[in-house]
Amino acid sequence: IIPMLIDPDSIRVLIYNIPVDMRRAIDGLSATVAEQLRESPASGTLYVFYNDRKDKLKVLYWERNGFCLFYKRLEKGRFKLPSPGDKTITISKQQLRWLLDGLDISKLKG
Repeated sequence: IIPMLIDPDSIRVLIYNIPVDMRRAIDGLSATVAEQLRESPASGTLYVFYNDRKDKLKVLYWERNGFCLFYKRLEKGRFKLPSPGDKTITISKQQLRWLLDGLDISKLKG
């Protein structure tokens, strides 16, 4: 669904590489972006968040006049996320598609 909603290939996709509580909604995730990343949540960047078990992802995005929140939960398995280390990791829109498909983005090349 993300590729249908987000057209520009140049869009910035940023993984917040610290697990978050998935009970957080738009306001809580926006506060994380502002306070922890020191960025504007309304910048047009897609912010990707995940939980401790890595079986849930949320993507926060500002579109023209309001926030969008995409949530995906895997019924089996875990998302193949980059190893902990940097607080944020920038990925391409293609890598986001792969990630949402359950693929290991560290092993794939465009």
